[in-house]
Amino acid sequence: MPGKLNGRVVAITGGARGIGLATARTLHRAGARIAIGDLDETAAEAAAASIGPEATAHRLDVTDAKSFGAFLTAVEAEHGPLSVLVNNAGIMPIGPMLAEPEAIARRVLDINVLGYLTGMKLGIARMLEHGGGHVVNVSSVAGKSPVPGAASYTASKAAVLALTETARVEFAGQGIRFSCVLPASTRTDLVAGTRTAKLVPLVEPEDVAAAIERALVRGKDEVYVPRSARAILKLQALTGRRLRDRLNRVLGIDRLMLDFDASARAEYHTRVAGSPRA
Repeated sequence: MPGKLNGRVVAITGGARGIGLATARTLHRAGARIAIGDLDETAAEAAAASIGPEATAHRLDVTDAKSFGAFLTAVEAEHGPLSVLVNNAGIMPIGPMLAEPEAIARRVLDINVLGYLTGMKLGIARMLEHGGGHVVNVSSVAGKSPVPGAASYTASKAAVLALTETARVEFAGQGIRFSCVLPASTRTDLVAGTRTAKLVPLVEPEDVAAAIERALVRGKDEVYVPRSARAILKLQALTGRRLRDRLNRVLGIDRLMLDFDASARAEYHTRVAGSPRA
């Protein structure tokens, strides 16, 4: 129903495409005022234009605290006090762990972990001044289950889960809500050239956007996409590592990020070597 987020000021990182853009459109339809941040300023402007003249676009490098601070300052100058920060910008280079260049591993952590931490510090400080707000961190089911071929990425998403939960406890009673959204593989550039696991369909960006909306409206601490992922992860915890690993082999999950079409991922890998976008 339109109006569920009426007037709330929402800043979205990595908002030019994929999950970020779908989220911007979904929350705008729910009545929110949208500010898109992305390293690709041209793409961010196109994304904002596709939503409407009231949506704004800003260049944002989440690895640079000054850039992040300038982004939030501009958001508040144009829209008013920050209500919601959606930390979504992220990258997912894949391949054998031993073949991953150190620079790429560091970039994953700089964007996927430190970018979130920087945004939270800056965003929470502003929200406390305004009397409250809501931080939504986009993690992944990969943060709770092993994905061979994506060691740095899974580590980063596990860190986001821990970061979100720790902040929730630290700021309890101070008017700040924290939600973590955990999508399964989503049909964005991140999974270009990879295969789909048996019995596990790809999630659409719009499904993740709807989950983010639910988290905001209902105040959910954790939201899984699809919802069945929560039950699957709980079942894996009960069955133990040996049975879990055997099942993952049967479903082909253990090879998804190792057996991929490198040519189909070439453009993405080149882009993320210098771009924090999801």
